[in-house]
Amino acid sequence: MTEWLGPRDLARASGVSTDTLRHYERLGLFRGTTRTSAGYRRYPASTLARVQVIQRALAMGFSLKELAAAFGQREQGGVPCQHVRMIVGERLAGLEQRLRDLTDLRDEMRTLVQEWDMRLAATPHGQRAQLLDMLAGYPALDHRTPARRAADRKHFR
Repeated sequence: MTEWLGPRDLARASGVSTDTLRHYERLGLFRGTTRTSAGYRRYPASTLARVQVIQRALAMGFSLKELAAAFGQREQGGVPCQHVRMIVGERLAGLEQRLRDLTDLRDEMRTLVQEWDMRLAATPHGQRAQLLDMLAGYPALDHRTPARRAADRKHFR
């Protein structure tokens, strides 16, 4: 006998809103939803595990479209494993690049703060130290070009 959950119960147990559950259902991320005679949704208890998988996959950078395709392929008897692995590999590579970029940015900011501290110490009280003008000499801050931002958006949707 299948245990059924109402939308509020599933939402509370999974930590997502009922609107999110309806959205996932519309996208085909889970199936088996039934309706009571009054038209209320009822989800199989197994849907909770699927929502948790969806939330964790989203945290890893999957899009809902990618998840729907993988689940759909699997439910039709296909084997999406290689494609899923490829997606995670791409997200990992993007994350590693982003970490390198952030490390470079952190190092530049540390140097900048030290230089600003020296400039502030040498600037008489009440006079401008022109701190923002010093940013022109920090090329590592330029690494976030429009192309880089677009690549990040692709990997972290």
